[in-house]
Order: sequence, then structure tokens, then C-alpha cells
Amino acid sequence: MNEQNELIKRRLEELDEIKKLGVNPYPHRYDVTHKSADIIGSYTDPADEAEAEIRKQFIVSVAGRISAIRRMGKATFCHIKDDTGRIQLYIKRDDVGEISYKILKLLDIGDIIGVKGYPFRTRTGEISVHCNSFELLTKSIQPLPVVKEEITETGEKIVHDAFADVELRYRQRYIDLIVNENVRETFINRSKIIKSIKNTLEKYDFFEVETPTLQSVYGGANARPFVTHHNALDIPLYLRISNELFLKRLVVGGFNRVYEFVKDFRNEGIDRTHNPEFTQVEWYQAYGDYTDSMNLVEEVVETACLAIHGTTKINYQGTEIDLKRPWKRIRMVDAIKEKTGLDVLNTTKDNIILYMKQNNIEFDTKLAHSKGLVIASLFEETCEEDLIQPAFVFDHPIETTPLCKPLREYSSEQIENMKNDTEQVIYVERFEPYINKWELGNSYTELNDPILQRRLFEQQEERGRGGEEETHPFDDDFVRAIEVGMPPTTGVGLGVDRLVMLLTNSVNIRDVLLFPLMKPLT
Repeated sequence: MNEQNELIKRRLEELDEIKKLGVNPYPHRYDVTHKSADIIGSYTDPADEAEAEIRKQFIVSVAGRISAIRRMGKATFCHIKDDTGRIQLYIKRDDVGEISYKILKLLDIGDIIGVKGYPFRTRTGEISVHCNSFELLTKSIQPLPVVKEEITETGEKIVHDAFADVELRYRQRYIDLIVNENVRETFINRSKIIKSIKNTLEKYDFFEVETPTLQSVYGGANARPFVTHHNALDIPLYLRISNELFLKRLVVGGFNRVYEFVKDFRNEGIDRTHNPEFTQVEWYQAYGDYTDSMNLVEEVVETACLAIHGTTKINYQGTEIDLKRPWKRIRMVDAIKEKTGLDVLNTTKDNIILYMKQNNIEFDTKLAHSKGLVIASLFEETCEEDLIQPAFVFDHPIETTPLCKPLREYSSEQIENMKNDTEQVIYVERFEPYINKWELGNSYTELNDPILQRRLFEQQEERGRGGEEETHPFDDDFVRAIEVGMPPTTGVGLGVDRLVMLLTNSVNIRDVLLFPLMKPLT
């Protein structure tokens, strides 16, 4: 810490010296005509000395942060980084003048400068800018970590003094982006993935919309919300856990294909694949069912992968995964039977629970009242670990969501009597896409029967009173919207952060969030 304080003290002294020379170390603007990558990419060697002299008249203006500096008396070589890469500068005292060169001696790694000059190739072969003038644009007070790379005789690259402390990287992402090139690349790819998803959806005439973040009734998922209070209206409000119910209201209103990228907020734990604030894309398509959504999810993910890799094959932490369509499709009950040998369709609830206890399978006893929830829990605890290659797990128990249509094979009488038979499980047209053991999303053939919708909401409320922590609240206005009439519809919610993790080979969800939630330092 003392060493850090000394460096800051020295930089502040340099700042005072610069001001004494009559220079504003924080000017308002600077005209940039070229980026470093443009200069390097377009450069060609002159044919002869005459052409070289003529080229000196074609001046470029480039700006960036100093990443390396090497002084040699009356000349200085340094590198600056802009948002496209890095370029070397050659600055001679005789070219820029005595005062400017004094300022140059007061500069450090991390300072931002703008230079004007002409491109040339040095004797060592590096394309550089021979500077006729330069201007200090920002004097940095906080020193940056100096990351050094060494190439061994065998060609191995060794990095010294890397900014590698994970906690510090997340807290000081601005430094992380400056010194770690791969981090910047991750977020560039994140943007490409989102753009690819938008392009795919809009190819099929989906319309982008915006829905509320603050909601008086949260819904669209079974999750605990963040609660706040509106002072003027004196009412509690919730940060959305999902935008589903609002998007379906838009389908009722006549927008047949809608999508939205949103920040959702769920007051739950933090781990490698969960963050309380996360990004989802949800889309809804009138006149389709969950098979249409399966097809579109496949295309969205495959196309996003091709957009950044040029192939459907990726290597995630040593495991090769192929995202090429079509993906495996398997019913939840069949996945359980394949893994455990247990035919849950013909096994009582109590025997399923007994099986889980005998095999030390984790089980929340609060779910024991429902055979459907027991089946879903058994699947999660036994089958997810095997779902490495992309797969759709479909036809879930109705207790897992009140927003989905039952399978079309059920009669109205079967659905009506389901509450009276604790061994009867009604399955719904729901699927979850799995890749690398992760559930990446959720999709339904949406329930548009207002009578059944009201009853399922009421059952969720009853289960909440019975002790379940994550149940869906009753949303009377949403039921009213369904009563107006929603056409047959299918919808998808896809976790953007997990998809970016997968496609950028990132280990932790916080690696793909620019500013992840962190516990405050005490």
C-alpha cells in the first residue's frame, strides 16, 4: 500500500509540473481521424524514397492510452491502445518541440494522449506513427497493473504481474478491461450474440417492445422478488422476475410476434451460474405451439454460435459440444426412466419419495404433497448432470407452472378432476433447453383458457399459504386479459448470460456481466 501511495504522490507531482508548463492536462476534446487497427491494416510500404517523402504529407490523428513507454534521450518509443488495438509511436524532441518533450517525460503508463503524424515501418518491421505533435488528453492518477509477457525459447507465453485477482477484477472492471484483452473480447462477443438473436427473431417478423421493470404484481415465474416502495402512491412495488405476463397481454392486444431483452431480478442466491440481476430474452408467437418454439430456439442458439465462432462446435472447459440442429428431444418421465430405471408414470408418489431417500437423493419435504413436484425434483437431482449435448426436456408436471397448456391428449374431465386424485399427474406442453448440464431457458404452449388459468393461480396461492416459498401470485388483470381472448400462442424465455458463458468459454456468470453484484467492502 505504501508503494501504491508513493506512485500516486509522484503522479500528482507530475500533474502539478504539467500545469506549471501552462498545459491543461484534461482538455475538452480531440479530433481523431484514424484508429490504430485502420492504420496498421491499410499500411503498405512505399515503392521508393520519393514516395516515402510524399507520404509524410498524409497525416493521421490517433488517440489512446499509453501501455508501454521507452525513452532514449532525445527520442521516445511508446505504445498506445485504443478501442481497436495497439500501435507504436515514435516521438522525437526536434519534431514536437522542447515544451512538449518535457511534458512527455512527465507521462506514465495509463495516461491518454493524442498524436498527429505519418505512418511508417521501423527497422524492426513494426508499423508505427512518426509524431509531428502530441497532446496530453488525460493524466492518470491511479497507476495501472503492468502486465508483462515473456515468450520462452519453446514459444510458450508467460504472463507476469497479471491483474488476476478475481474479486478485484469484478469490482474494478474498468481496469480489467484495460489490462486483460480476453475480457474485452468476451463483451464484444456478448454484443454479437445479442445482435444475432435479434436478427434471427426479426427475420421472422418479431417486433421488439418494452415492458415495466417496476410491477405492482410480480409474475411469470416461480421466484422470490425484490420489494420496494413507491412513496407518492404509498404502495409496495416489485422488481420484475419476468416480463412474460406483459408480453402475453400484447399478444392479446394484437401484436402477434413480440420479443424483449430485459433485466430480471430474483431475490435468490449467488453462485457460478446465478446472479440476482440477469438478462433474458423472451419472445411470444401467436398461432404456434411448443414445437415451433423448439425449432426457433435451436436456430437462435446455432446462429449465435456461428456468428462468433464460424462453426457449431465449441469447446467448453475441455468438453466438446455441438450446437448443430436438430437437438435431442426427450420427455421428462423418459429421461428419469433412462437414468434411474424408475417408471414414475406407474409408481406411486410415496414409492418415488422412498426411492429418493434410499438413494440419498436430495429432496425438499415441502414438495411431498404433490406427485408432480416430486417427479420434477427427481429429474433435477438425477438427470441434469447427464445433459451435456443440447437437448429439449419436454412435458413437465402441471404443478411446475400455472401458465402452460396441458397436453392435448387430456380431456376436460381429467383436468377438472386432477385435484381430487393425488396420484394423477397432469403434464403440460412445456420444455426446457439443456446444454452443459445447464437449463438455459423455458418454453410453453401458453395457457389461454381463462377458467383454468384462474383455477391454477388459486392453487398456487393455496400452495404458498402451505409453506412453499416460490409460488406464482394471483394476477387478476392478467386473467382479465386472457378473458378478452388470447389466440393459441407459444413463448420462450432464454437466459442470455448463460448462453454467453457457454459461447465464450466463461467459468462464472460474473465473467460475462460487466458490473456483477458484489458484497460491499467493509
